[in-house]
Amino acid sequence: MTRTLVIVKPDAIERGLAGEIVSRLERKGLRLVAAELRTITRDVAERHYAEHKGKPFYEDLVAFITRSPALVMVVGGPDEETYGVVRTLMGATNPKQAAPGTIRGDLAVEMTENLVHGSDSPESARREIALFFPGLG
Repeated sequence: MTRTLVIVKPDAIERGLAGEIVSRLERKGLRLVAAELRTITRDVAERHYAEHKGKPFYEDLVAFITRSPALVMVVGGPDEETYGVVRTLMGATNPKQAAPGTIRGDLAVEMTENLVHGSDSPESARREIALFFPGLG
């Protein structure tokens, strides 16, 4: 089983969509390995979004992910493409371009509040899991 990180972002928690999002992952055959509802600290958010530092939207990104609780999860799947399965379920980053049937296509409206994050590669998954769940190994 390979693992990837998924964050049900503050906007999804605020709208009561966490159960729907987790259900979609589970119905696809993915398994929750670890999950915690937490308010992400600024320090962790800055490390998580480090590749965006210096970009015009960076501060808004950090402010958004730290504004209220998020459901941070490690999700497992049967092969090394687990991250890709999650990203397909999420849909395009911009909800206006996300296909119907995807989480963002069905439930999101704005690009700045697009409900969910998923690691974009096996390397990102390892880095993000270590950041959010350091004891998971």
